[in-house]
Amino acid sequence: MSSTFENTFNRNKFNEYVHEFNYSFLFEFERKYLDYDYVMPKRKWMAQNWHWSIIISIFYIISVFVGQRLMEKHPKFDLKRSLVAWNFILAAFSFLGSIRILPHFIFVLTHKGIEGSICIQDFAQGVPGCWTYLFIMSKVAELIDTVFIVVRKQKLIFLHWYHHATVLIYCWFASKDLSSSGRWFVIMNYTVHSFMYGYYAFRALRFKIPKWVNIAITSGQISQMVVGLYVNSIAYRKKMNGEKCHVSYESIYWSFFMYFTYFVLFFNFFLNAYLRKQPIIKTINLKKD
Repeated sequence: MSSTFENTFNRNKFNEYVHEFNYSFLFEFERKYLDYDYVMPKRKWMAQNWHWSIIISIFYIISVFVGQRLMEKHPKFDLKRSLVAWNFILAAFSFLGSIRILPHFIFVLTHKGIEGSICIQDFAQGVPGCWTYLFIMSKVAELIDTVFIVVRKQKLIFLHWYHHATVLIYCWFASKDLSSSGRWFVIMNYTVHSFMYGYYAFRALRFKIPKWVNIAITSGQISQMVVGLYVNSIAYRKKMNGEKCHVSYESIYWSFFMYFTYFVLFFNFFLNAYLRKQPIIKTINLKKD
């Protein structure tokens, strides 16, 4: 186990951060994350097994293309009810995650500033720790999105499977040393996904959704990438100045690469979908009705 991990999970520091901000209400499953002896085994497991995300992602990508080949010989599945239910589940999960983390996020911004929120590791326990752990694990579940596209024989673009695979790997990779900048990535992703999956659910129900909603969601995704690049630039600057920041250079480099490629791909999608005069797909996830 790395010294960084051990220092972060010093029992006294853990308890200090747990009681720094008190939630007025706790779900029973959240309450467990107030216990050092409950959280520590989970974090140790993630630190020791994060590489499984690479194996899962490789298997995922192979399965995507094999599945497409197999579906060439079979009629497409409808799965409308399952698709609606799945998207509502993810929308509800993301919404709950965002509103549970938000109070602590605002507290940290108010009391420690933007730089403190990026560099101080104080969200790996308690309610934020619970929802961060669930967020990391949810990246495996979100791979099911692609199953619907493949078995319904919808067009699958590079951005979709590249995004799913790389997000999974990075989230597990960053969790091994509990990168403090992850606070921003988690709250942003939860918030954007709340709207995105809600949109997909209503679209699957064949609601007529105004074009501005599509544009707003894609703009939110692009904004997420811009903020991600900004957060990484602050972490990098502070470390280069010799200041304490609980983010490894490895995490900064890979996160910057990831967010930059996402920005290019999402921005290109935005141009093609909304600005260039040609018929083209309308949503990133391509879950057609």
